[in-house]
Amino acid sequence: MKILLVGGAGYIGSRLIPDLLVHNYEVTVIDLLWFGNHLPEGVNVLKKDSFDITEEDLRGFDQMIFLAGLSNDPMAEFSPAMNFISNAAAPAYLAYIAKRAGIKRFIFADSCSVYGYTINQLYDEESPVTCAYPYGISKLQGEFGALQLADDDFSVICLRQGTVSGHSPRMRFDLIVNTMYMTALTKKRITVNNPSIWRPILAIEDAVAAYNRAIQADQSISGVFNVASGNYTVGNVADIVYSYLTKKFGVDIDLEIKNIQDFRNYKVSVQKAQDVLGARFHGSVESIVTELADNFPPDFNFDQDEFYNIRVFKKVLDQ
Repeated sequence: MKILLVGGAGYIGSRLIPDLLVHNYEVTVIDLLWFGNHLPEGVNVLKKDSFDITEEDLRGFDQMIFLAGLSNDPMAEFSPAMNFISNAAAPAYLAYIAKRAGIKRFIFADSCSVYGYTINQLYDEESPVTCAYPYGISKLQGEFGALQLADDDFSVICLRQGTVSGHSPRMRFDLIVNTMYMTALTKKRITVNNPSIWRPILAIEDAVAAYNRAIQADQSISGVFNVASGNYTVGNVADIVYSYLTKKFGVDIDLEIKNIQDFRNYKVSVQKAQDVLGARFHGSVESIVTELADNFPPDFNFDQDEFYNIRVFKKVLDQ
């Protein structure tokens, strides 16, 4: 099977592609390489913008995975215009030309951010979406645009991901568990803006498995699927990171608890992904922190721009 990954040189793609190669998929990546190239040697990488991809470029591929776009709230809020172009228009455009080119499945890296704010409810894929922030709105628009094209010959699977964390060759330290790990070791402090809000957390190992299940799903399957390793309050995440690191490295860490209001509060059900895609979620905050500790000791240089999407994004815009 030939798979094209748009944005495949990023955080998820750099962990996903080695696994796809193990499964003997033929992989091609299109990426602007803002964060460099950390993919295995020999992977075919084309440096190209999403909107420069043509129908002819897509001929011969069986599936496309869209991992591109602006990947978090700080980037979206820094440039709302680019956010809506990259997260809403780009996946809709690529799904459109992918279908015309004969590709059979389009997999969209979606986000649970679309749920916005909920009050003590476990949301499934039929629950209302109420996000008022640019990132979540744009993801919902991209999802909607791609799903309109689904039919018997063109499958569209949107994976609404929880906040992904864990180790990747193209590392990020601007994701909740990764950030807490980094600040605990560099500043000896974990700051929690609001300990009571809920977040679905997705271990990157589970993200990789979910993409594999989407690739392998029956051609008749289309739709939206929540994917998460578990639901945690932010305070709970902080407690787990604190407990692990104080025992592992013997460091003194301050827990700074604030009570800043946040209108992003949601927890999700992953039953549909389990029942329809056969997804299984084995990760946890504990397993994520263990993985980080295995790869990033206390003396690691965490202060590199490439680890923080907003820093690189600002440089790109300046240029």
